[in-house]
This record gives sequence, C-alpha cells and structure tokens, in this order.
Amino acid sequence: MEPRRTVRHLIHRMILKRGQDLRSSEITDERHYVHRREFMRLTCAASVAAATAPLIQACGRRNTPSGSERNTLPDGPFAAGGLPLADVKPKVVSTDEKWNTFDQITSYNNFYEFGTGKGDPSRYAGRLRTNQWTVTIDGLCDRPADYVVEDLVKPQALEERVYRLRCVEGWSMVIPWIGVPLAGILRRARPKSNAAFVEFTTLLRPQQMPGQSQPILQWPYTEGLRLDEAMHPLTIVAVGLYGKTLHNQNGAPLRLVVPWKYGFKSIKSIVRIRFVSAQPRTAWNTANAGEYGFYANVNPGVDHPRWSQARERRLPEIFGRRPTLMFNGYGDQVASMYSGMDLRRDF
Repeated sequence: MEPRRTVRHLIHRMILKRGQDLRSSEITDERHYVHRREFMRLTCAASVAAATAPLIQACGRRNTPSGSERNTLPDGPFAAGGLPLADVKPKVVSTDEKWNTFDQITSYNNFYEFGTGKGDPSRYAGRLRTNQWTVTIDGLCDRPADYVVEDLVKPQALEERVYRLRCVEGWSMVIPWIGVPLAGILRRARPKSNAAFVEFTTLLRPQQMPGQSQPILQWPYTEGLRLDEAMHPLTIVAVGLYGKTLHNQNGAPLRLVVPWKYGFKSIKSIVRIRFVSAQPRTAWNTANAGEYGFYANVNPGVDHPRWSQARERRLPEIFGRRPTLMFNGYGDQVASMYSGMDLRRDF
C-alpha cells in the first residue's frame, strides 16, 4: 500500500506539475456540449417537477431556501453553462492584447475540487449541478440574506470586463469575463463599521466535486479580501465569459475576479460571502503561508520560493516568456491601497 502523503508533499507535487494542453481534437464542440447539458437539465427538471409537485402544493415554499430545500426553486438564467446572456455592456474594461480563445479558457484550468491536472476540471466538472444556486451574505452587516444568483446580480447591469489573468504558477491568459462589480452587491448588505474583511466560501459537495475527497486543502475552499479591495471598482463577481454563462470548470455559476492578484484569489463557485472584523483564514495561506500570502498581489519583484515571478508564459505559447507587470498591469488603479506597506512581507 502506498504510504500516506502529507498535504505539503501533495501541494509541492501538484503545483510543480504543469499538465499538458488538451489537443483540439479532444475538445467537445461547444454547441454539442451545451445542447447535451441543456437536454439533460430539462429532462431532469421535468422529472423532478412531476415527482415533487404534490409535495410543493401541500407544504408551500420557503422564501429563503438553502441546502436541500433549494430543489423547490425554479431554474433561472444561470442554471447551466453556455447559455446566452442578454443586455451586456461591451468592453467596460478592456485591453488591446489578444484574447485567449474559448477552448483555451475552458480546457486549461486550476480547480482542485475536480482534480489537480489542468484537464481535470473540464473532464469532471460536468457532474456538478449549478441550477437553483443560492448565495448567503452574512456576518457583520445589517441586511444578511440568501440570494438566488439572478437576484444577486440583477440590480446591476451585466458588464464585459476583459482582464489579464496571472496564475501564481507563472502562466497567464486574457479573458473576456461578464459580471457585475462586487461593491454593488456588498453595499446592499450594509456592512457594519467594524467589518474590515470579506470572506468567501466555495461549495462543499464531494459527491459532485471529487477532488474534495482528497486531503489536498482544507475544504471547503475559502478566500478573503480586505474590505477596500473587495469594494474596488475592478473587483467583480463574474457569471459568464464570451457572452454566455460560465461553464463549471471556470467557476459556475459565479466566481470572484480580482485582476491584480494571482488567480487563486479569484475563488470559484461561491456559496457564501461573509463580513468579518479580522483577516480570515484562506485555503492556500493555511496550507502553506510561506509560499502563498494572504494578499497575493502580482509582483515580479517577489519570487515564489520555488520559482521566479519576474516573467510569465502567455498561453497557448510554449516557448518564450514576457515580463510580469506589477499588480498585473493594474497598478495605476490599485497601488494606492498598499501605500506604506512592505510588499515583501505582506505578499
């Protein structure tokens, strides 16, 4: 029997493993993928509705469902990945850099809830059910509530935000996200004066997220931001990319995007947003604080202990590296938040 490996050993092995890009011949055509998922979703929904209708009529329906009660909610516009999104403001933030393709963005991912290989999320994430999804907002706020995804985002207009994504592993992409500013969501909850940080939590569902059965990290995955970082105009909650709802491997139905920080800060498949007074524990910082700092700002002058951060590989390039930009190129907008801080210590 193979000896039990420590969490640190697993992290070391998996972070160094780059994986291989999927060949284009292995990638299911997007139209077929979406049609299959939509057919399965509608078939399952019809079966569930027929079986549960008498119970719903007899028992009524709660206003703020959670957990197993969510199956009484109707499916909304974010029930599955690849569904068209309407009324999106184009290129609210953009760049003249070449965008990565849809296939590249959806086939090369870090999402350890589905496995540690770059192709594991696209291979296994299809089993995750994202319909009838609710997000709890609570903690130090005056208006805690549970929201279905469409109610969480609909008071704000959807915006296209073309951002650079820089992974701590040294690779990068350019992605046309669709989402809304996180600040608008947080203001509705009316954070209290002693709320200094925001903690985010990913769904815990091992039966559909097989990576959670392995002791890679402390599950569920958690992340956090200082309140001013969370309220910054560049910080968004993304619900789509390339004009359609997110696929599971990219964090469906909603994820955080903080473009000046390393990618692991942009937590996926969020189910809880909590206001707290002290810096929250986060998944990678808890696993190895010496390698993954809480702030995780992109900084070419602060290397990872096991590799340089001065340069990066823009996918799908195989050879060659380009210089990494301080704050991933967003320094003019965000650097003032860290004035006076030692970014080598608070990395």
